[in-house]
Amino acid sequence: MVKKTKIFNHFNIPKKFKNSIILIGNFDGLHSGHQKLFQLAKKYKTKYKYKIGVVTFDPIPKMFFNKQIKNYRLSNFNQKVIILNKFGVDFVINKNFNKNFSKITYINFIKNILSKKLKSKFIFVSNNFRFGFKRKGDVKLLKKYENNFGYTLIKPNPLKKNNKIISSTVIRKLLENGNLSKANTFLKRNWEIEGKVQRGRMMGKKIGFPTCNIDIGNYVIAKPGVYAVRARINYEKRVFKGIANLGYRPTFNQKKILLEVNIFNFSGNLYNKKLSVEFLKFIRGEKKFQGISDLKNQIKKDILKAKKNHE
Repeated sequence: MVKKTKIFNHFNIPKKFKNSIILIGNFDGLHSGHQKLFQLAKKYKTKYKYKIGVVTFDPIPKMFFNKQIKNYRLSNFNQKVIILNKFGVDFVINKNFNKNFSKITYINFIKNILSKKLKSKFIFVSNNFRFGFKRKGDVKLLKKYENNFGYTLIKPNPLKKNNKIISSTVIRKLLENGNLSKANTFLKRNWEIEGKVQRGRMMGKKIGFPTCNIDIGNYVIAKPGVYAVRARINYEKRVFKGIANLGYRPTFNQKKILLEVNIFNFSGNLYNKKLSVEFLKFIRGEKKFQGISDLKNQIKKDILKAKKNHE
């Protein structure tokens, strides 16, 4: 039986989780660069017999400091935990990033949290990691205080592809530009959105193509358009083939971004069910049609293309 990752929202963890390997960061998307870090941490776990713990923040600090940033995330916390569990992570501390926490000085973060509360043995961070009040803490300072507080700092070289560092920022840009295949390559899996099925305006049903409507919340807005997708309902193993439209539905003058998923050959009520939507292929960009007839003809063509990507 596979052990499940233990979740905490504070630093007062039980004794058995102290003296561990600690990885700190947002780990948004848990892309191939992050995966390299966790693979290295697993080697340390095998060698030193320490547990692996992850310290991450909610909201992402950048979103906390700039309230204008809304659609930013590559993955939500639940998706993150599922992947971390596969990487052999023993526990996650998902710390609420609020005003009080943002005021902790870098030395107090090292002294009181990393050392006193967690008793960290190894600390893994990226080269650009910043922490503490006004982001005054950095990798050099973590290195400087190693001996004082009894931990060893590990900062692996970032993973590069064609001399470009693989990062969450790069993947967000790829998705926004419609380069889904490259984004999926960097993620080492298909990008996925998770959300609850909501009641919509029933426009899809009226024109013969019923859809599940999902509010994308804080997810990054990939290029509006039509995608070949796979879907799972309430985390069940069964996977359904389908097509999705991510966009503003210009033909119907929709103002809010919406993800609409048409599951092939499916009948049943999915309202309030959790849907995980995996993006396989970008088919075309969003466009406004002259009328319903033109839209229906285009949807038929899109479905044929989507089905080819499922073969």
